[in-house]
Amino acid sequence: MLSIIGGAVLIACMRISDVSLDTIRVILVVQGKKYSAGIVGFFEVLIWVFAIRFVFQHLDVIPNLFGYAVGFGLGNIIGVTIEQKIGFGFVQLNIISLHHTDKIADALRKSKYGVTILPAEGGTGGVSVIVLISPRKQQKKVISLIESIDKKAFITVQGAIPYRGFKQGVRR
Repeated sequence: MLSIIGGAVLIACMRISDVSLDTIRVILVVQGKKYSAGIVGFFEVLIWVFAIRFVFQHLDVIPNLFGYAVGFGLGNIIGVTIEQKIGFGFVQLNIISLHHTDKIADALRKSKYGVTILPAEGGTGGVSVIVLISPRKQQKKVISLIESIDKKAFITVQGAIPYRGFKQGVRR
């Protein structure tokens, strides 16, 4: 009985590892980091092959199948959590504040973030849009700063791949 549980736990751990690596690999691919993605993919698939080999050798052991499924589910959760902690890449934030645009822009600039203010037309008239590119791992800090000035600011966040003019790891 202990070996049956041990096998299921081993499979779950292997799946947690390979699915977590898969999450990171996909992000690396999207960001165009092909060599890093290739290296991560090598280990991801190697772990998966060992896991599936163990499952196929013991297909009659039902806990192994549950271990496989549990590992897949937990691997997704852990992979996303790891990626959020590492914070690969960059994000673009678009901020609309009806009454505090200049105050938000000044605070962001004091914190060494490059800020561009664009004129825009909203449903009720003219507004300004603050555009900012930031390392993803600083996203929460930027949003906290914005919300400390205007809790009602409209903020959108999207992935960004700077093409030129942004020095990685250096805030302007």
